[in-house]
Amino acid sequence: MELNTPQEEWDLEIKPHDTVFNLHLKDVWNYRDLLWLLVRRDFVSFYKQTVLGPLWFFIQPIFTTIVFTFVFGGLAKISTGNIPQPLFYMAGTIAWNYFADCLTKTSTVFKDNANIFGKVYFPRLIMPLSIVFSNLVKFAVQFCLFIIVFAYYLIQYHFYGGKMVEPNAYLLLFPVIMALMAVLGLGLGLIITALTTKYRDLAFVVTFGMQLMMYATPVIYPLSSASAKYRIFITLNPMSGLIETFRYGFTGAGQFYPGAFAYSIVASLVLFMIGLIIFNKVEKDFVDTV
Repeated sequence: MELNTPQEEWDLEIKPHDTVFNLHLKDVWNYRDLLWLLVRRDFVSFYKQTVLGPLWFFIQPIFTTIVFTFVFGGLAKISTGNIPQPLFYMAGTIAWNYFADCLTKTSTVFKDNANIFGKVYFPRLIMPLSIVFSNLVKFAVQFCLFIIVFAYYLIQYHFYGGKMVEPNAYLLLFPVIMALMAVLGLGLGLIITALTTKYRDLAFVVTFGMQLMMYATPVIYPLSSASAKYRIFITLNPMSGLIETFRYGFTGAGQFYPGAFAYSIVASLVLFMIGLIIFNKVEKDFVDTV
């Protein structure tokens, strides 16, 4: 006589990936508490045992803006149009820093967390996502500083006749721009971190390359002032359309380029999907490589 034993039900089943296109995003959602813990850890540990602590969030963009204003605005005489130079440079700086931080920190996520990945199971995508969200906290703080500077020049323009600051309807695209910068930085970072499991030299190339890439992005100059011969190459940088739209919406500097913005959307989404697929493929056996 056979006894009918009840079938056991498990809260969690860890299975091998059946296809690189199965991204297991449901697992990421189930581990959302871990995501917020990692965000908090990154935020707290980065400035732990520092004298100024979170004030560095403000010091970095302030000093960068001062240096850019002196070097590019004063010495190099690069025109920012009718927009006050500090506001122009701060807008480009905080946007670029968010993208750059997302990319550079994500690009080494496999190498930096190999010990954790080899011992504990959790969706590997949680780690790069925590980097994106922790950098978003940093951007939010710096954006508050930008709003203070923006409000100062806006009041000065309307009441005292200072340099032109004219926000327009394109600032409503701000949430879309932020999402695209996060997606672009995450996508490129996932591609690079997958490659660095075999080619460690890429980590050094990324750090150096980001410095050069900034000059191929309209951070310190409006896209309209770029030479026609090089403008097409600058436009091929997906960050160009995003930064130009961000700055134009808040300050009125430059102009809105529909083609460049549409290209940034498509390029960001395509690179993000490619990064997810490559990351999903490499995570299965990267521990053996690292």
